[in-house]
Amino acid sequence: MHKLLQSVALPVLLVAAGTCSGSASHAAQPSAITPPAPTATYADLADLADSAPLVLRAQVRKQVRVEPERAIGVKPGWARFYFEAKTASLLIGNSIVGESLRYLGDLPLDARGKPPVLTKKQVLLFASMVPANAPGTKAPDNRASELRLVRPDAQLLWDPAIETKLRPILAELLAGDSPPRITGVREAINVAGELAGQSETQIFLAARDSGAAAIQVTRRPGAAPAWGVSFSEAAEGGTAPPRETLRWYRLACFLPPALPRGTNLSESPGEKAQADTDYRLVMGELGPCPRLRR
Repeated sequence: MHKLLQSVALPVLLVAAGTCSGSASHAAQPSAITPPAPTATYADLADLADSAPLVLRAQVRKQVRVEPERAIGVKPGWARFYFEAKTASLLIGNSIVGESLRYLGDLPLDARGKPPVLTKKQVLLFASMVPANAPGTKAPDNRASELRLVRPDAQLLWDPAIETKLRPILAELLAGDSPPRITGVREAINVAGELAGQSETQIFLAARDSGAAAIQVTRRPGAAPAWGVSFSEAAEGGTAPPRETLRWYRLACFLPPALPRGTNLSESPGEKAQADTDYRLVMGELGPCPRLRR
């Protein structure tokens, strides 16, 4: 265990599911049950899954607190723990994962300085394998796998609703036409049409890994404005993405609320104003990107 603690020092945030229930005061009345508070939004899950080579469900078997002097970088109100767990199922991953798992993670402490107890509970882990030749790691065997969680909040208390929400995200990430990661706006251009109220705005987006994306907003007299996104250099032919899909997440969760200075390349003041208006229209229809974890 000491070698693992020396070689893996990644803080992990656990968001525990909160439940609350109430019972009727009279035997003849049905029990009133408050559903558990959500522990992760779509964006939270997509954030984690997007950076995780391995996503798996496991049952915690052992939880041991690491001495504070060895837990470097733990934020106030938290503590670091060594975990041992048993693999329950591998959701995604191209590595061989053993039945037994070991990893480090940070947990929040309550007002009394006590952490949540995860022993015997199921968790979702977003992780990568610790290389077999990493300094301080044990010799590889068929009985144990050492994991490094990918982010400070890369461990979730499992429940069926969370896994149901997570699985479509994983499927979209693994699809051949998965949209690229959007990093911002490259440029926007509005061109007025020949008729009053007619115009077209094209918004070209910056993307990682040589990806491309473009938004087109079309206005016609007597009709509501229409817009769509194409994950290519061509703005034409796209559609507006449904909420809580990977295409929606790439836009709603990473684009700025307004066109950044210098990106509006429209020629006339009226066209510049229309491009700004069209961009705000798109962001308004995408809606907010709520996150419970930071």
